[in-house]
Amino acid sequence: MTNPWAPFNSQMDWEVAHWAKVRGLGSTAFTDLLAIEGVHEALGLSYKNSIELNKIIDTKIPSRRPAFTHHEACVAGEMYDLFSRDILECVRALYGDPEHAQYLSFTPERHYADAGKTQRLYHDMCTGEWWWATQEVLEQSKPGATIIPIIISSDKTQITLFRNKTAYPVYLTIGNLPKCIRRKPSRRGQILLAYLPTMRLTQIANKASRRRTLANLFHACMSRIMEPLKLAGMDGIEMMSAFIGDYPEQCLVTGTMNGDCPICTCPRNELGEHPSQHELRDFDAILDALELLGSPQYTQACNGVRIKPLQHPFWEDLPYLNIFQSITPDILHQLYQGIMKHMISWVTEVVGAAEIDARMSRFLLGLVIDVRLPGNASPARLVRATRSLLDFLYLAQLPVHSDSSIDALETALDEFHANKGVFEDLGIRNNFNIPKLHFLQHYAELIKLFGTTDNFNTEATERLHIDFAKDAYAATNHKDEFWQMTKWLERKEKVLQHANFVLWRHNLSMTDAENVIAVSPAEHWQPPDLACLFRIKMTRHPSRKLVPFQEITSLSSHGATHFIPALARFIVQYNHPRLSFQQIEDRAVNIHLPCDSVPVFHRIKFWNDEIHATETLDSIHAQPAVKNSKGRVIKAARFDTCLIQVRNPDAPPESIQDLRVAQVRAVFTLPQTVLKRYFDPQNPPPQHLAYVEWFSAFSALPDPQSGLYKVRRVVRDGERQVSIVPVSLICRSAHLLPKWGGAVPAEWTSLDVLDACPSFLLNVFKDMYTYFNVG
Repeated sequence: MTNPWAPFNSQMDWEVAHWAKVRGLGSTAFTDLLAIEGVHEALGLSYKNSIELNKIIDTKIPSRRPAFTHHEACVAGEMYDLFSRDILECVRALYGDPEHAQYLSFTPERHYADAGKTQRLYHDMCTGEWWWATQEVLEQSKPGATIIPIIISSDKTQITLFRNKTAYPVYLTIGNLPKCIRRKPSRRGQILLAYLPTMRLTQIANKASRRRTLANLFHACMSRIMEPLKLAGMDGIEMMSAFIGDYPEQCLVTGTMNGDCPICTCPRNELGEHPSQHELRDFDAILDALELLGSPQYTQACNGVRIKPLQHPFWEDLPYLNIFQSITPDILHQLYQGIMKHMISWVTEVVGAAEIDARMSRFLLGLVIDVRLPGNASPARLVRATRSLLDFLYLAQLPVHSDSSIDALETALDEFHANKGVFEDLGIRNNFNIPKLHFLQHYAELIKLFGTTDNFNTEATERLHIDFAKDAYAATNHKDEFWQMTKWLERKEKVLQHANFVLWRHNLSMTDAENVIAVSPAEHWQPPDLACLFRIKMTRHPSRKLVPFQEITSLSSHGATHFIPALARFIVQYNHPRLSFQQIEDRAVNIHLPCDSVPVFHRIKFWNDEIHATETLDSIHAQPAVKNSKGRVIKAARFDTCLIQVRNPDAPPESIQDLRVAQVRAVFTLPQTVLKRYFDPQNPPPQHLAYVEWFSAFSALPDPQSGLYKVRRVVRDGERQVSIVPVSLICRSAHLLPKWGGAVPAEWTSLDVLDACPSFLLNVFKDMYTYFNVG
């Protein structure tokens, strides 16, 4: 029988090798482990140390991915290292990977949300206009040509906590792969293309000359890497289509002057104007200016088109590429670490640090509602500006856009600019000439051009740094580290590839199917389900097996003061669902519970195993304070609020009016004694129940300024209205913002604000799913 673990002798031999290269310690530690007397023999390994294992990997395991080559760049008399791979071979490795075959897109596509094709959908790159436009151009000269859009990302990163050691990786992926594959490092849809030289050139004293030299070195290195694309692109095969990077990287790649927009011609002193009336950069005019390199007019010509006087930027000869059009949205740096960070600082200056601390809110909108402004000015514009920017943030992250959602995105940005003047009136800003803020005006067009923003988020690049830079550096002896890092990565890629091969052979031996080429099961694209209905997951055993009624009703514990009459009403109502409220009250008096305690659960978890497997997407806590042996509270009580479906419980909620807010005080199950006395075995009650305190029903329309719905506790005759409901009716947790009505009372704390504040606003920005389903 053929050895399925070859070139290793056995399953143990292979799995130890896999562990050593993917999960294990460094080479020296692994060698020391095998040197322990008896370990090598007991495991039956074909190698005695790291050197022998590396030799097996280097000589006996083939690789689909190209090896790194070393080049040297001479700058100011010093030599610097460039490690790169053949870009075409990298593309072919991704394109030809059997694990990717079932996912590849070969042609542009148009998807629609309706049968009448009035609402076009944008998601993966193949649904964008760039692919359609490029395909039409190619068809004129190369009929039937298949486009392989190359997506490049680069970002210098710190690889040590000390000594300030950096790496400058360049990553490559292809737009033919769906974004769900490209975003997961485990699916190996990204390839490390190069390590660029990292140096500061401190020997060049003039800062402007140093920056210019660094920029020219970057483009010289990238030109060498991209050289094979010139001919391939002309043949209509591989072509660069998009670049992913933060703003400094965008300026470096495009040659744009710092402070300018890398996409359009808007002057830096007009970046705050909306809508921008300036045209996109004229690529032909820029190429004309670059042709003057070496002439006295070169610098002036470059200044005329607002780019730096670079020496042969890498993109000047690449076919079908307009580098200024290839710049993509960057949610991480432009929105979260950019505009939202600005907004937080502006709001902090308006509200004041003391008031922010008093409001106990980490949520931006909660800081500005009912805030007192100088001169008793209305906070309406401040609230609208904050709300509209949050709307833009959440809409920009939708995994599938339609024409209507893109219109909503633009409307949110219009609303922010219509109200941003409040910050000028308050003396916080005197202009809004911020490149990242201006760039938001290009989001709608870029989504239509390349697909949704999660195709290009730099967050994925930051994650790749862990595998391709930080872990690689940690595996070296920190001397001539890039030689070792590239070799370590090559070996790790071989081992991961061989792991798929071993699994494929195993699967093939277990099935009668023919022509099986991939390890992963076939999957077909489905629109991401933002509705993402949560499924409740309760622990098999209760948090406490029996909790006395006296403890449940105690204000120092669960605080479910009306637990016993509420449970009696539930028993009557469940058995007689058509009775009126008064009839239920009358019969509940005759319910005498045959127990004095119930099993209690402290947490409700929500999953969606079809989309997110076993990841906990949401949870609700109902747990009293935990005290130590000395009676001191070591964990504060937590009784979360939630959304409960009160109408049409057999179908998903269609509007917010189908839901109500309630605070969960206790989650429990009924003892067998209660089930036997009061319930028909053929019609048992739900296994898990919750004691809740109700808030008011939602109004037809939200607050006109904040766009949030107002609720308050329901109190009758001085008593909170409570019920016992099936846990299955709880849809998700809810985040309530206190409606302060002015300055925050000094006596309110985070522990009692739900009891002290008379009214609240439902925060629809709690997470993306709440925003989509409730907002």
